[in-house]
Amino acid sequence: MFSLSNLSYKAQRIVIIVSFSFIPLLLLITFGYLPVLGMFRYAFTDWNGLSPNYNWVGFDNFKTIFTDEKYYEGFVNSIYYFLGSFVQLAIALYFATILSFAVRGRNFLKGVLFFPSMINSVAVGLIFLFFFRPEGTLDTILGFVGITNPPKWLLNPDIINVSLVGASIWRYLGFNFILLLGAISSVPSDLYEAAEIDGANRWHQFKYIILPSIRRIVAITLILSISGSVAPFEIPYVMTGGSNGSNTFVIQTVTTTFRYNKYGMGSAMAVVLFLIVILVTVIQKSFIKEEKKNV
Repeated sequence: MFSLSNLSYKAQRIVIIVSFSFIPLLLLITFGYLPVLGMFRYAFTDWNGLSPNYNWVGFDNFKTIFTDEKYYEGFVNSIYYFLGSFVQLAIALYFATILSFAVRGRNFLKGVLFFPSMINSVAVGLIFLFFFRPEGTLDTILGFVGITNPPKWLLNPDIINVSLVGASIWRYLGFNFILLLGAISSVPSDLYEAAEIDGANRWHQFKYIILPSIRRIVAITLILSISGSVAPFEIPYVMTGGSNGSNTFVIQTVTTTFRYNKYGMGSAMAVVLFLIVILVTVIQKSFIKEEKKNV
């Protein structure tokens, strides 16, 4: 009979590690790697998701993605979210800097800023759906200040993406705020005291002490925000479903695949998104390594 006691200590460790890793690795391969391989295969076909037969179409699906406005519109709308990531970072950095000093109600404001990060994205979408609707919360507030004819926030194609980006900024602001606040809190207080003795005001402390000290965290936070701007889904899907010019690439992928049963095209779109995420991740890791070398 096989017994671990008959093996050396090193062999016992190998047997135990393999035994406990077998089932998780099997599940990962079955539900992770194999579907991804299938996605790459179907990306070159016209499979409809139901028929056992399909035709190989080569790179036709990929050509359509980058030539048909219906498909690449999502990339264009991602520009709004890309610009919104800079606005989000600026707001988070501003409040993180202010609340890093001793101000009245600091703990309360920290909770207010971080609270949206604890809410499910679907719930946030429903909240802002009522917030932006005609004669909704925002229109009522604007009416109190004399604006009686506000724009149709979710019906006007010219501003609909701005409205959606605003909801996304509110949803994810707290996460960036906490990261930056933690980084600023790690700056030694002696530097502030020395700066105050030299006559430096708050702006000088931010410019010459805080910002250089948290440069890496700011860069990482910005990269994470940009990564998220590539594939927004929950909030625009719940609020508009991609209508009125608010379509994102992920929404178009889901619609193409499950509404129109174009699983081949949907797989090709998923491959494009997968490659974009991989590219952003590689750039992020390269940037972090470069920053470590400069430290």
